Amino acid sequence: MSGALEKSLAILEYLVDHPDGVSLGQIATELNQLRSGCHRTLQELVRFGYVRQTPRGDYALTTRLPAMGLNFIGKSGVVDIAQPVIDRLARSTEELVRLAIVDGERLTLIAKAQGARSGLLYDPDMGIDLRLSCSAAGHAWLMTLPEDLAIGHVSRQGLGTPRNFGPNAPTSVRALLKMLDEHRKRGFSIIQDVYAPGMSSMAAPIQRQGEAATGVLVIAGPSLRLSTAKMNRFGPALLAAANELAATGAASPLLKSANLGTWGNVGDKPPPPARKTVRAAR
Repeated sequence: MSGALEKSLAILEYLVDHPDGVSLGQIATELNQLRSGCHRTLQELVRFGYVRQTPRGDYALTTRLPAMGLNFIGKSGVVDIAQPVIDRLARSTEELVRLAIVDGERLTLIAKAQGARSGLLYDPDMGIDLRLSCSAAGHAWLMTLPEDLAIGHVSRQGLGTPRNFGPNAPTSVRALLKMLDEHRKRGFSIIQDVYAPGMSSMAAPIQRQGEAATGVLVIAGPSLRLSTAKMNRFGPALLAAANELAATGAASPLLKSANLGTWGNVGDKPPPPARKTVRAAR
């Protein structure tokens, strides 16, 4: 990747988290870029319509990137295929249901349905990349991978800490692998107070037999309402919905097994099914 392109992408990704705008000095400092070079890159991004300058001189994203993303998701057909399934599962569980897509080493939330009509609601931001070690979706995907590949993904992203996530977030690879073993036995993941305090969630991979998982279906809600017993009761419905999406997903490029659920990161072949290995001490 060229230096100019890398700097431009770093700025765009940084501005995603600052919708109100950020000063030139803060951008250059946070991204470890020279102020003069950062200013030139920002001016180019302004010229091409990806960044705007606010009245007080800060820099913020325009709607061009979000519009491109929404257009891409819409034309992929994934929401048209998945939304009826998500809606049905949300109505039957009366909880939030989410669809996450596998993209290389990331899981990105792209669709949702809210089943709860009253009381506490749980609804994280759409479009976020999930922390693999701390999310039910991350666990559901990792449990389908060979152990060394799962460890590699988590190591590169980093373990989430209980201080930043929930008090039950795994603090070591060994602890995470133990949780994944438990998830595999039941066929779907269940976590409580792992992604956030007071939150429960469960997830099942969208995966055709013998192929790589292309997405994950998630049910989430407040722990006061979504207990472990209730999540176990929801298990068959969750698995049935995930299997339905696996069967119909070939109609969307984002859920095609041939593409490994990715765009721009197509591998030669999907990873082999998860297998248990002899573990060295970690």
